[in-house]
Amino acid sequence: MKLRISHTTDYYYKSPVTDSVNELRLTPFTNEQQSCYQHSISIEPGASLFSYDDFFGNRVHAFSVNEPHRKLRIRTQMTVVTKEAFIPGPEEEGMPRRLTWEWLASDEAQNRFSEYLLPTDYTGVTPEVIAFAETGSEEEQGVHGWLSGISRRIQTEFVYDPYATDVNTIASDMIHKRRGVCQDFAHLMIAACRARGVPARYVSGYHFVSDLQGGSADFEQASHAWVEAYAPGLGWCGFDPTNESLVGERYVKMGHGRDYKDIVPVKGVYRGSSQAELKVTVDVVKIDE
Repeated sequence: MKLRISHTTDYYYKSPVTDSVNELRLTPFTNEQQSCYQHSISIEPGASLFSYDDFFGNRVHAFSVNEPHRKLRIRTQMTVVTKEAFIPGPEEEGMPRRLTWEWLASDEAQNRFSEYLLPTDYTGVTPEVIAFAETGSEEEQGVHGWLSGISRRIQTEFVYDPYATDVNTIASDMIHKRRGVCQDFAHLMIAACRARGVPARYVSGYHFVSDLQGGSADFEQASHAWVEAYAPGLGWCGFDPTNESLVGERYVKMGHGRDYKDIVPVKGVYRGSSQAELKVTVDVVKIDE
């Protein structure tokens, strides 16, 4: 699937601000699942961009706007070609299911994936999270089967409600609230994975669904979050605990980290008024080939 994406971030300040220093994580990956054919970033007021890869392999663009300004616009545009999801059968799993759990408990796995096994502020492993993670027979399911099951549980047992949580909600809060948004569901699944010793990381990107909404012009698009977890014999596999859909051609990955804090799409500091208004506009369109 060929997708064209535009992402515009506007900051409006009550009074002029200066020395605005920012980081952007808004560059799509090119990997076995997707290829980025075009990508551009524009800044208003104009600024020079400096780019580098962070610890997790995400491309970061940094810039500064030093002169006084009352509005900052960051606009990214990209064209990405995606592939259908890979659905592994028993013959593709690479090792007997019962051994997948044993391998994750090995020193090799613990050392290789340490940053994705340790709890974070958003993904604390509490008694409530541990109880939620204990589902099904490990030996019969294998790691990939357990991951599919925990993702389905969140999809079916929790309600999508954009007013129930905020950007600071942590995984254990979700056990009691039973409602939230994609960020919350991703953090809960990651916390459950870490409770069972399964490496898991938070993924930020886009989910193309506008054609499924009947082409309504009123449909509001936004960034999306899902999970990648490591299944022995298969590698990193994508799971979306928010939607009943496989992570495949409708998903565009922008970055990954231990939790949301590692891959905030736009973050920065400035000197001046603390009163600011933020507006984010996302548009994802399928291009006919």
